[in-house]
Amino acid sequence: MALSDRDIIRAINKREIAIEPFNLENLTPNGYDLTVKEIKIGERTGEEAVEKTRIPKSEWFVISTQEVIKLGLDYAGEIWIRSTYARRGVFGSFGVVDAGFEGELTLPFFNSHSPLELKKGDKIVQVVFKKLDSTAFSSYKEKSGKFMHQRGITLD
Repeated sequence: MALSDRDIIRAINKREIAIEPFNLENLTPNGYDLTVKEIKIGERTGEEAVEKTRIPKSEWFVISTQEVIKLGLDYAGEIWIRSTYARRGVFGSFGVVDAGFEGELTLPFFNSHSPLELKKGDKIVQVVFKKLDSTAFSSYKEKSGKFMHQRGITLD
């Protein structure tokens, strides 16, 4: 079951979930809006991540979030693109934020039909937190942990 804004605040106060930095304005009735930290366009070699850019149409891009998410073993997160971007023809391919994960998120997108301005601090996705029916047997770190504690755009 998805957590309401009240449930999210309660879980943060109990230190079962952490969002750093936390901005009350990003709290939604049933989630939390995550913001852009860095942007990388395509797979061009030598191109560095930037804080503001114009993304051409028909281009793949990836962002890192400003927020560090930390989930206890009783919580998971689902990532959803904000409808503002979906309505502009931006597609995202996301997974589940596993129980026990801690770090910034790296999220891939595809910009379909019109150039897109994107900058640091823009709200781009929402994380919907879910309380698990029981505590996970093993954490993300124990299962793979490949992206545990990641900071910035992490592709490999």
